[in-house]
Amino acid sequence: MARSSTRTYVLAAALGMLATSAFAQAAAPTPWELKPDMGYGYDKEGKTFSYKMGTNNAGLLLKGAKKVPKGTLFFIGHNGQLYMRTGPYLEGDGKFMFGSN
Repeated sequence: MARSSTRTYVLAAALGMLATSAFAQAAAPTPWELKPDMGYGYDKEGKTFSYKMGTNNAGLLLKGAKKVPKGTLFFIGHNGQLYMRTGPYLEGDGKFMFGSN
């Protein structure tokens, strides 16, 4: 019986070490899946929505719209406000400058 409990303890310790090392590694960035026929909104209360778009009023939609510059980072601040940054946000080796490590 002592052998079984030792084996269980070793297995639990090994699984704990694997889980800890997995959480310590930074998650790889994942691409957004923005689609051409969808609109994405951020309302006055700070909620986000997606809308199925059609071709009606496409000209009106584009009137006053601005292109988002390449290299733009979007993020939510501690106050819940949506922000964007067009300055650098990656290190020379491609790592995120503002990561947890």
